[in-house]
Amino acid sequence: MHTVYEAENIFDAMLIKHALEAAEIPAFVSGMHLSGAIGELPMAGLIRVQVPASASEEADQIVAALDFGRHEISDGDKADASRFPCPVEWGF
Repeated sequence: MHTVYEAENIFDAMLIKHALEAAEIPAFVSGMHLSGAIGELPMAGLIRVQVPASASEEADQIVAALDFGRHEISDGDKADASRFPCPVEWGF
């Protein structure tokens, strides 16, 4: 098995899995049941999306083409809310 994506959460992992399966690449999410044990386990690298080694090149291309909106927002970007579909600012 080849790891194509290390997810921060189960939602991202499932989105990747479904995108790969839509391209007829079998995908497996490993570690998805470990997310409930975060207090006991290291927080990084628990949830991984894996594919057979024979499909690794095509799967890597599909994952690279996906964008989950993990962009850092600078102070200048906060003023331009039209660039982000749902800007959220927390204030207490």
